[in-house]
Amino acid sequence: MSSSVKGNNRMSIAMERTGQWIFSQDIPTDVVVAVGEAHFPLHKFMLVAKSNYIRKLIMESTEADLTRIDLTDIPGGAEIFEKAAKFCYGVNFEITVHNVAALRCAAEYLQMTDKYCDNNLVGRTEDFLSQVALSSLSGAIVVLKSSHHLLPMAEDLYIVHRCVDVISSKACNEANFPSRSPPNWWTEELTIIDIEFFAKIITAMKSCGAKASTLSAALITYAERSLRDLVRDHSGTTLRSSATPSYSVDNDSDTRIKQRHLLESIVSLLPSDKAAFPIHFLCCLLRSAIYLKTSTGCKNELEKRISMVLEHLSVDDLLMVSFTYDGERLVELESIRRIIMGFVEKEKSVAVFSAGDLKENCSVAMQRVAKTVDAYLGEIATYGELSISKFNGIANIIPKFARKVDDDLYRAIDIYLKAHPNLDEIEREKVCSVMDPLKLSYEARVHASQNKRLPVQIVLHALYYDQLKLRSGTPDDRKSTQEDAASMARTQAQADVSLVKENEALRSELMKMKLYISDMQRSSQGTSSIKVPTSRSKGTFFSSVSKTLGKLNPFRHGSKDTSNIDDGIDITKPRRRRFSIS
Repeated sequence: MSSSVKGNNRMSIAMERTGQWIFSQDIPTDVVVAVGEAHFPLHKFMLVAKSNYIRKLIMESTEADLTRIDLTDIPGGAEIFEKAAKFCYGVNFEITVHNVAALRCAAEYLQMTDKYCDNNLVGRTEDFLSQVALSSLSGAIVVLKSSHHLLPMAEDLYIVHRCVDVISSKACNEANFPSRSPPNWWTEELTIIDIEFFAKIITAMKSCGAKASTLSAALITYAERSLRDLVRDHSGTTLRSSATPSYSVDNDSDTRIKQRHLLESIVSLLPSDKAAFPIHFLCCLLRSAIYLKTSTGCKNELEKRISMVLEHLSVDDLLMVSFTYDGERLVELESIRRIIMGFVEKEKSVAVFSAGDLKENCSVAMQRVAKTVDAYLGEIATYGELSISKFNGIANIIPKFARKVDDDLYRAIDIYLKAHPNLDEIEREKVCSVMDPLKLSYEARVHASQNKRLPVQIVLHALYYDQLKLRSGTPDDRKSTQEDAASMARTQAQADVSLVKENEALRSELMKMKLYISDMQRSSQGTSSIKVPTSRSKGTFFSSVSKTLGKLNPFRHGSKDTSNIDDGIDITKPRRRRFSIS
């Protein structure tokens, strides 16, 4: 249907409805009032009797007989003008909480004041506002919502201000003395209001001295309803629609921009009490902030709040922040790293303030966070996009003394090595560098000694520690002996790792010798005479082997040091080696 046809339909409908309540069909209409595409045939004298604005238009018109008046800009549009016109004609109509704000603004626009005419529309709407609409919390909320499309006139007439005052006052009373069940019913009522008006209400409630728990209840409910597709209920039940938010949606789409503005506004309204909100709710907001790409300030505020209560966080909460909504892709680790760092810095500050040392006075909260972080690492270790630097970066934030045992961390490392089988020896050593193998429990050390995925140095550490403990015959609960044994095990393991490397070099040299002798035997079978290599070439080859063997000589630095013997001297008896080569 074309726009002209639609306009004609609206005009005919408006004229037909007007004809139903005009007091007499005997007097022809003399003016047509246009409000957008709607047209109302009316009588000038009836309008002028109530509206000073229309009287001025007629009086100041340059036309001899004004037959058309354009009131397209009237607040509320054609529907509200029709009610104002009915008032001029003395026709009854109903004033409700839904239309009173628009009628009040339209009456002001048409200058239908009591000063111009007694008992006019301005006075009637004001009486309804004060005596009916603003006498209840629900009524004030509906009036405030309807004022959104009446700005700035609704602000100028103090309709918004009066509604905010009533709502904030009655909401505080309901929070302290509930009048019906459930006690937080009023938080649901507030969710119909636009974020700008909602912010005014929260600010007013703060001025009234509302408790942090009262404010948090309103903010949680509002966030859950207004960001239904993104935020989950803090009890864990999903409030999202069946469609999972897509990360491929344009960041500048109208929906995304609106959600981003809404979330940033909600975060800016959070009360200063860091413990006022459930930790799960804060994690939901942070994940939404990451998804919507909100401002850095918005994300930092949420990260700080989470770090303040990190000891109450579960592994699932950390995973929720790290992954996409479908749980398929690891998208965010920097926020997790900053949250953990914020918690550790807070613990350090507390220790300094208490004139103590964090290492000596490791709190229960720190130990609990260490276990949570290690469990979190075990969950994300299976993802191929997790680099060694990111894995180690998170593990190293927790001070080593916060872990009484490293079993959980060892489990995470083992999962990472299993999920990344192509790592070389150096890379595996880097992954294991965050763990102290001597802080493993006996069961974990037994597992580590048989774990082929671990680098040899870690295995030797675990083996020597148990051997030294067996030799000393001391039980596990003697701390000083454990530390001595751990230190000896580290030293011995490092020496043995070096020894293993030297043995490998010796194997390589001997293998070259065998190949050389094998080549000589093959060449002697093909010729009648054996060509003896020159003394120079012989000395060069055996010199390299001798030097390698000399490194393992136990008397190298003593009176029996033979490392300086000339390579060309004939030795009748072969020198006995300390180490046999298998």
